[in-house]
Amino acid sequence: MSANYQFINNSKPTWLQLTTVSICFLMNMLDGTNVMIISYTAPVLAKEFVINSQLMGFVFSAGLLGMAVGAMFLAPIADKIGRYKLILVSVILMGSTIFLTAFAQGVVYLIIFRILSGLGIGAMLASTATLASEYAPPKIKSLWVSLVMGGYPIGAVLSGLAVAYLLPKYGWKLVFEFAGIATIITIPLIIFYLGESLDFLLKTQPKNALEQLNKLLIKMHLPLLSELPVLSIIDKQKNTVTSLMVPNLKWGTIKLWIGIFMSFATLYFLTSWIPKLASITGMSVSLAIYAGTIFNLGAFAGIITQGFLSARFGLRSTISWFLVFTSFLMISFGFFTSSMGILIMIGLIGFGIQGGFVGLYSLAAEIYPTKIRATGVGWAIGLGRAGAIIGPIIGGILITTGMHMSATFFVFSIPLFVAATATWFNSPIKK
Repeated sequence: MSANYQFINNSKPTWLQLTTVSICFLMNMLDGTNVMIISYTAPVLAKEFVINSQLMGFVFSAGLLGMAVGAMFLAPIADKIGRYKLILVSVILMGSTIFLTAFAQGVVYLIIFRILSGLGIGAMLASTATLASEYAPPKIKSLWVSLVMGGYPIGAVLSGLAVAYLLPKYGWKLVFEFAGIATIITIPLIIFYLGESLDFLLKTQPKNALEQLNKLLIKMHLPLLSELPVLSIIDKQKNTVTSLMVPNLKWGTIKLWIGIFMSFATLYFLTSWIPKLASITGMSVSLAIYAGTIFNLGAFAGIITQGFLSARFGLRSTISWFLVFTSFLMISFGFFTSSMGILIMIGLIGFGIQGGFVGLYSLAAEIYPTKIRATGVGWAIGLGRAGAIIGPIIGGILITTGMHMSATFFVFSIPLFVAATATWFNSPIKK
């Protein structure tokens, strides 16, 4: 029996598919909210806790460190206990720690809460990308994964609008309380409406797998199974991170890691520092926050565009061209000096980098088989987070030394060329 079963070949997506993908989209919206909220509130936090730019870079990177650990060491648990259970654990961890950030008494507390919330965010990103890929019809898998990951910038946009309204009137503490509560109240949606992956249940066959499968098949109005399929020798093998380095996966894995590391470094420099950099140009705090919002609006448009183009022209070439396009935009950033010109460029850069970057999630899900998919996606995200940690720190150092905004953008255009090259030469992997 095919691990994908017959439902993914239906011409019309089932209600279970649509519900599951919608919840995954919502979870990524919350991820975007909880990642970006620290950069939106950074100017106020820096003033209240007397944090300079270099130290703020460490606050940004604390969350990214947590995401790296969550993606590398929590996300692989989804290959053992299931995608559904880990998503539930992740949202509880993420929501509670974001809420507790409102009670931070200093920079040390900020760093601790950012690490803890990052654990949940990192595990969530890998789990939702994996689950979406396993529910998607094969021909448009990259589009579905891109749509789900498109929830991230939408969450960032909505949180930017909310912060722009709430921060001046009510202060930063209410902002974090609001974000935490908004995350926690989604738990019933996961419990009652999120579906486990049929692919996971068929390939790993945990306890009560047949019962769980038939419950899902009833919801999709499909024939029930009388017994589980016989597992292959490969399916019975123990899942470890070394499985990512078997001969037919090794070089594809290494190229994927290079591409995602370099993309993460530039992306998180931008997402962490755009409001601050915009304020350096003379923009008001509110307008600087809207700069981050415009970046993420462009990002969502880029993600959707990339998904459609990848379905038609292939993931690797589409991702590569998006990243090259963004690199040229960053190089030419210094030629724009007006507030309107800067905002337009920020939107275009968001379009290009997020479109290309999110494509790498689809590529990771495409590379690895079900047995190690969450592990593969998680480790790609986790190692990429090393770039995300380094990016804001380097950005903070460059800004502290007085480097001009355009020169800083030029420096961070270089990793995008490297990422584009690694992705272009990452040929399809034979499984």
